[in-house]
Amino acid sequence: MTTHALLVCVPMFAVLAAAASVDLRERRIPNWMTLGLILTGLAQSFGDGQLTTAGESMLGLMAGFALLFVLFCLGAVGAGDVKLMAGVGAWLGPILVLQVFAAGAVMGMGIVLAQSLRQGRLRALFRNSAVLAINLIHIQELGVQHVSETGQSSQSVDKPLPYAVPILLAAIAVVLNAWGAGR
Repeated sequence: MTTHALLVCVPMFAVLAAAASVDLRERRIPNWMTLGLILTGLAQSFGDGQLTTAGESMLGLMAGFALLFVLFCLGAVGAGDVKLMAGVGAWLGPILVLQVFAAGAVMGMGIVLAQSLRQGRLRALFRNSAVLAINLIHIQELGVQHVSETGQSSQSVDKPLPYAVPILLAAIAVVLNAWGAGR
């Protein structure tokens, strides 16, 4: 990734920072932010100095959406998070959005562990995580509806994780890593 490509990412980072700020305060991400991120991601693929081709941008959008849609169905993330990751995919393409997803999951897990520890709910977090894992293993027998309801009723922290924060941090880390590797 060139320095020019890094600069092209500035609008994406700006929207992600705004979304993280709103998500921290309100635990939601406005549709105009996610739609704007998706549309600008697709639009950049047609411009000079694009990060991705139009095809890669569409594949990234679909990959970003699919990665978090599964978690949305289980009640682990909100719809705004799904659309936000789709927007990141539109900007970065399928390979880098997968890296953002993986890095964001690790960062999110760290935040939830710290939050649970601070609230004295670490045991509940581990218990609920084990229940969810067992349910996922037996999803064929239990059904998606049961697993989803279990996920939604098994909250281990007072407030849900503002997932836009780990997405922002992961996107910065992945882009800077790609830029550093390309120098």
